[in-house]
Amino acid sequence: MFQRKYFLLVILLISSGLPIHAQTPESAITHYKDGTKKFSKGNLDGAIEDFTRAIEISSRLGSDRLARNKLLPAASGFAAAADEVSEVTVIDPFTASALTSRGMARYHKGDIDGAITDWNRAIRISPGRATAYLDRGVGLYAKGDTAGALADWTRALQIDPRLAAAYTNRGSVRQEEGDPEGALADLNKAIALGPDDAVTYCNRGFVWIEKHDFDRAISDFDKAIELNPRMVNAYYGRGIARMSKTDFEVAIADFTQALHLNPNLAGGYMNRGLALLLRGKDTEAEKDFERCRTLDPALKNELEQRINLARELRDSKP
Repeated sequence: MFQRKYFLLVILLISSGLPIHAQTPESAITHYKDGTKKFSKGNLDGAIEDFTRAIEISSRLGSDRLARNKLLPAASGFAAAADEVSEVTVIDPFTASALTSRGMARYHKGDIDGAITDWNRAIRISPGRATAYLDRGVGLYAKGDTAGALADWTRALQIDPRLAAAYTNRGSVRQEEGDPEGALADLNKAIALGPDDAVTYCNRGFVWIEKHDFDRAISDFDKAIELNPRMVNAYYGRGIARMSKTDFEVAIADFTQALHLNPNLAGGYMNRGLALLLRGKDTEAEKDFERCRTLDPALKNELEQRINLARELRDSKP
């Protein structure tokens, strides 16, 4: 009755275990490390600039080395097409790492197309890079290509069966696609591989809500909040589960915390308003409904239906 689907996807930045080879220039490594630091501090433009320099430096041979290496290794798994040699001669898998990371920075800036282009290049250079498929899947999903996203996460798991984030993402989208059992199997596997990931617990909580197992949902949201006390979706989901159990006061508290962390969460105002309405607090409820309508006018019809249903439920009680 009260649920609106919200879930999070996981995207990874490579920061350790880089495939650095003898030919990787030190300056490229330095730019990469600087880009990673800038990304972690939220300086996306600076990160992109450093990743770009790392790519430029690591993806080109010096003219003397090019003369000595007229043929690129044909079976190395790296780009070797003759018509690409004059543009970018890639021999270092480090370049694929830098492209994967720049793609992530571009994604967070909202440049989805640019991010996908980087991940495509990384995969061409190093087809066995599971994290590039993982991240590209997120980009494809953002573009509305759900089938492509699921295929990329499945491919990532074929390469690295222990990549918990791929299970998290695939499971979350499987739920959205109407496959709660498949979603649950993937999210259970993700938690078995990475038991300290708040996103996975949060997303599994929404699956439990869909299955009407509200106690398990609350337990998962509790764990997500324990791991990340600022996770908006976990408070929001726990509020839905608690409201479904008619625990309206604690549900209101959860929606209030979610709105404190994200004042623009239209669904939070809608559901808190419904809980207030069911408690007989009509004036406060209407304030939340009005805020919901302002934030997301597309919710107007759904909101009115839910208001009417909540009133019917309240009025039917003796």
